[in-house]
Amino acid sequence: MKTNIGVFFGGRSTEHEISVISASQAMHAINRDKYDVTPIYISKQGKYYTGDALFDIANYRDIPALLEKCTQVYMEPSYGDYNLYRVKKPMFGSAVVTTLDVVIPVLHGSNVEDGIFEGVLETIGIPYAGCNTLASANGMDKITMKMILHACDIPVIDYVWFTDKQWFAQRDALIEKIESKIGYPVIVKPANLGSSVGIGRAANREQLIEKVEVAEKYSARIIVEHMVDNLKEINCSVLGDCDEYESSVLEEPIKSAEILSYEDKYMGGTKGAKGMQASQKRIPAELPQDMTDRIRFLAGETFRVLSCHGVSRIDFIVDDDTNEIFVNEINTIPGSLSFYLWEATGLSFDKLMDRLVHLALKRKREQGQKTVSYDQNIFSMTGGAKGGIKGGSKFKK
Repeated sequence: MKTNIGVFFGGRSTEHEISVISASQAMHAINRDKYDVTPIYISKQGKYYTGDALFDIANYRDIPALLEKCTQVYMEPSYGDYNLYRVKKPMFGSAVVTTLDVVIPVLHGSNVEDGIFEGVLETIGIPYAGCNTLASANGMDKITMKMILHACDIPVIDYVWFTDKQWFAQRDALIEKIESKIGYPVIVKPANLGSSVGIGRAANREQLIEKVEVAEKYSARIIVEHMVDNLKEINCSVLGDCDEYESSVLEEPIKSAEILSYEDKYMGGTKGAKGMQASQKRIPAELPQDMTDRIRFLAGETFRVLSCHGVSRIDFIVDDDTNEIFVNEINTIPGSLSFYLWEATGLSFDKLMDRLVHLALKRKREQGQKTVSYDQNIFSMTGGAKGGIKGGSKFKK
């Protein structure tokens, strides 16, 4: 029997549509001679659907019509239950639509890429490719990520962070801290979003206030970073697990403004979005060999210290005035799964998907060798609950 891969995508995220595009690319790349593929679309309302109509990207132009052709499903949060169940139980026959063997999440953004969905998979115990709950949460939150990287001597740009409530209560003090510590220009970001959503540049106090008010609409945690004016953006993908990994060739995205926008990344200047590979870029990036080697090393180190798994993309900023290199952020589930970087490195998209399946199964085998509980029952020991639980006598009637 073929291994049945469940590909999850969509979700309650500002990057919902990009996830659909990435998943469509991934599902069509999977070798059907080796694997069966079950698409599981998570709607913006958080409901799960499956069906063959989900394979055709053109069907997403009319979501209500698409879902009419699909079956609403769910998974039980019970360890070892890998079944996909119908929400509407049949009068006769099984409620099981299919049984998954391995999951590949192709989900971008908050509520799905930040450890929440990964926690569901961990509860069920199903093998899956990608970062676990801790690595996903740390990778998604730009503040936590920078704290960890800084502690591990990986260079990051100077920053100030705060919550939306702090901004409301201590705005003047925070502005003064930003101006004294990092100065203008700055870049303001929601802490836990990607795809350039809610991001803006500020060259003075008035613009800073304006950009923070935009960012706080998307996140309760805000980060303000020093803006490198004469910069080059360089990206590198890493594949594997935190003990054994490899780095891809580098790319230099071509932006149309000061900041690489959502449209730059995904629309490619056209209305027909094709994911990250539609954006303008140079592959490989035109850099000196020593700088290329340094960036690939730092990409691997970032992947390692954050305990990543599967395929990620690490985005860098190079200061063209000083040649300093900084890690900007990590995408634990990158747009288009960075397949175009791996193709340029010599690994085809179908082989990339194959590697992700093998990584998922490898991690599951390794987890199975760890002790997670003791095969003992303290309640059956001498004295039982009465003698073995401190303070138990307090509950006597």
